Amino acid sequence: MPHVTRREFLINSTTLLSSLFIFPRKLQKGIKLLNQPSSLIDQAENSLGRVSTGEIVLYEQPSTSASMIKTLHRDNVLPITGSVISPDTNVYNRIWYELDGQGFAYSGWIQPVKEIINSSLQTLESQEMLAEVTVPFTDGLWSASKSSSRVYRLYYGSVYWIDKVTRDGKGNYWYRVNDEEDYSYYVDSTHMHIIHSDELTPISPMVPTEHKRIEVHLQQQTVIAYEYEQPVLMTRAATGARYHADNTLTPRGQFITNRKRPSRHMKDPFGSSYDLPGVPWVSYITESGVAFHGTYWHNDFGYPRSHGCINLSNEAARWLYRWTTPCVPFEEKYWEVEDGTMVNVI
Repeated sequence: MPHVTRREFLINSTTLLSSLFIFPRKLQKGIKLLNQPSSLIDQAENSLGRVSTGEIVLYEQPSTSASMIKTLHRDNVLPITGSVISPDTNVYNRIWYELDGQGFAYSGWIQPVKEIINSSLQTLESQEMLAEVTVPFTDGLWSASKSSSRVYRLYYGSVYWIDKVTRDGKGNYWYRVNDEEDYSYYVDSTHMHIIHSDELTPISPMVPTEHKRIEVHLQQQTVIAYEYEQPVLMTRAATGARYHADNTLTPRGQFITNRKRPSRHMKDPFGSSYDLPGVPWVSYITESGVAFHGTYWHNDFGYPRSHGCINLSNEAARWLYRWTTPCVPFEEKYWEVEDGTMVNVI
């Protein structure tokens, strides 16, 4: 399978986009497209790829029928050196990543990541501050020492509240994460970016709440945001799949985004199927906890695979968090009002 240039890809992706969406072409003009084939190419440019599942196979060509080169395991990180379109037109995600020039891996289980090292704060500017992981992964440790044992592995794009800065005996600074599970752990401060208020300014704040709405199309696995009945954002999603019970499906109906939080430790209350600290940019639509939120444990949008929530790329979830009402005061961990942006799950 030949490599494609960005120009060739954007031309060829017209057919792929039209197969994903049934909406009139005139509605697509001017829409911010997130997590579509073109943006997946953008994501991968100059990025690293982290394996986000137990193990995957690297193939000689972008196809599961090609010869296998080797197996990669969770948290293996390799440069993404190319992106190609699979010849299989029957799948929902045709993007494969070339890793380190060695071979091809299905993009759904590769998280595009960066490795950005940050300057450390020596003191916090407020009692608690939001911080985002900016490396492929880092470990949350019981104490501020590299020899300490791990509590959680924290992944690129996940977001946490930190409440303390500590310096170890070697002069390294550590941030203490105040976890919602009533314990704390320490993270290398250079692996986290402190989020400031100007990074979370509301999008389209002059548009009244009644003139903003969201459609979640379960069959197409897409989310569309509207202002004054004109679409302004379209992104792929991964909604609730049928696991052990019907309550893992994303409910259909009309809802509002009246509860929001920038970070949430999401944990299966009935078992051990998931335990996910630092889930970013959470906008709830039901009292039971169904929400739009960012996703760092897969990159496989376009097919149901959640436990009821609407999985989005971190970029798309952050955009909706800033665009929907209510606007969360910057230093608040949780915000709830009576009104919010209308959401129709179809």
